[in-house]
Amino acid sequence: MHNPFDMVLFGGGGDLALRKLIPALYRAYREGSLAGDSRILPVCRRQENADQYIQTAHQALQQYLREGEYSESSWDGFSQLLRPIALDIAVPDDQWEHLADILGADPKRVRIFYLAIPPAVFGPCCENLSVKGLISENSRVVVEKPLGYNAQTSDEINSKIASYFPENNIFRIDHYLGKETVQNLLALRFSNVLFEHLWDAKSIDHIQISISETVGLEGRAGFYDETGALRDMVQNHLLQLLCLIAMESPNTMSAKNIRAEKIKVLEALRPLTGLDVDKNVVRGQYVAGEIDGQQVPGYLDELKGGVSATETFVAIQAHIDSWRWAGVPFYLRTGKRMEKRCAEIVVQYKNVSHHVYDESAGKVIPNRLVIRLQPEESIKLVLMAKKMDSLTTELQPAELNLTLSDTYDSFHSDAYKRLMLDAAANNSALFIHRDEVAAAWAWVDPIIEHWRETNNQPKDYTAGSWGPKESSELLAPSGRHWFNAK
Repeated sequence: MHNPFDMVLFGGGGDLALRKLIPALYRAYREGSLAGDSRILPVCRRQENADQYIQTAHQALQQYLREGEYSESSWDGFSQLLRPIALDIAVPDDQWEHLADILGADPKRVRIFYLAIPPAVFGPCCENLSVKGLISENSRVVVEKPLGYNAQTSDEINSKIASYFPENNIFRIDHYLGKETVQNLLALRFSNVLFEHLWDAKSIDHIQISISETVGLEGRAGFYDETGALRDMVQNHLLQLLCLIAMESPNTMSAKNIRAEKIKVLEALRPLTGLDVDKNVVRGQYVAGEIDGQQVPGYLDELKGGVSATETFVAIQAHIDSWRWAGVPFYLRTGKRMEKRCAEIVVQYKNVSHHVYDESAGKVIPNRLVIRLQPEESIKLVLMAKKMDSLTTELQPAELNLTLSDTYDSFHSDAYKRLMLDAAANNSALFIHRDEVAAAWAWVDPIIEHWRETNNQPKDYTAGSWGPKESSELLAPSGRHWFNAK
């Protein structure tokens, strides 16, 4: 159990808080990870929302928790931790005094300010926390993506936050890093001699990292049309996963050492500029189609008319210029309205150097390691084996499959729970350093700039497909293909 702490949820009545943060904190309470005298302070803009917040949170838990997770007795205890308050984040008026009174009752307690609000008000919120004297030496701020629109705006936002909080008290969250399977990836790489010598260009042919979604805009049309898939998903989630896959072994699993190795990967990414963007990047935009037997509208239809060149799909062929990864392509792919919701890392190994069996035994399929992050979490290794029900030698792929929910009966991964508890414990290993953010934007910005200069238009793809045909053509010249989730 962690020591008692105060968590102030700015944007406490928003979608993120009700769908993810409150359920995550409830799970932490139910499993005994929250001290009984911790306090959770959801901040609402209007008093009537604060007055109704307990009921709102109650309904959210019943709606968003998994089957069997909700318990009336657990809710009774958890609800006692909730202290909803009303204030305007941008206006340092008397409403802030109520927050100051609550926090002032125990000034030495850890304070976590979670900014589940638009980045445009990160600065004003931090400024008002400072003006009201609410930032103590035990205060930490947690900020959500996106951190800016490009390198310049990201730096402005980070500089504003840094004027009130030191870097070691700023926790930039990427919930993919809190997934248990991502942590298993590090354990797999650095705790098994089996993979220690098979994790470089000598053994690996290529690596694919895919995050596909079946949803469309989900009421976020204004935000998404100004952002697009490259900024929304590649600059953070996909590049963070790439870092964990490609980084060298840190001396220890400390936050400082892990961050140092991740930054080396980002700095070794081969820049994509000018014509290299056209050769190595495909952007797409979905049109009307069918998903799970239901007709869904196209992107422009969801925007309710107009013209937009915003991409809802991106596929990238990237290279890391280092001794370990020389010549190994990394294929990054993400899109909305895809055939299946899935996040998956595929490590494709090279073929055996010599085939000892003749053609009658069947085709030898190269080994493949598949790490699935969602919806279920699993690690699968594809090997070649002899067919057991045949007296003749027939080869076929066989799978060694570790499905975490089957192996661990009580396993319920919740990335936000893990990360919020880590912030409370001052463990920043799974959070993103400012230098990582800057390095990621430095790689992404030239791609966006080339699209702008050349008026690059996204390729159409049908909703319910795996993206535009051009994404397959990205791999085809080398004889490779996408491994689409099944």
